[in-house]
Amino acid sequence: MDLPALYHRFIDWIGDGTGLPDTILHIHAGMIVLMLARLITRRSLGTFVPLSCVVAAEAFNEVMDRLHFGSWRWPDTLSDVANTLFWPLVICLAVRLRPLLPLR
Repeated sequence: MDLPALYHRFIDWIGDGTGLPDTILHIHAGMIVLMLARLITRRSLGTFVPLSCVVAAEAFNEVMDRLHFGSWRWPDTLSDVANTLFWPLVICLAVRLRPLLPLR
């Protein structure tokens, strides 16, 4: 069984089924993984645990792409990483660095 090819067919099926471009799918995937990691681990979005899950999921995705295509496609890889990690990173930093509001 060729796991990278099977994974790539599944990703193509998602893209074809939604009609969304790869860029948007990466943005949504990053947010979905972030929220699922938050719910499953019960850790705050301000910790690096949910963000680390997004990083791990994106790393897995890019390794599977590498195994399927036989080489790194750097423009595509860097774009995928940036689109997947941007909003989860912004949310993590915003929650982590927000000023504490005094209770009234």
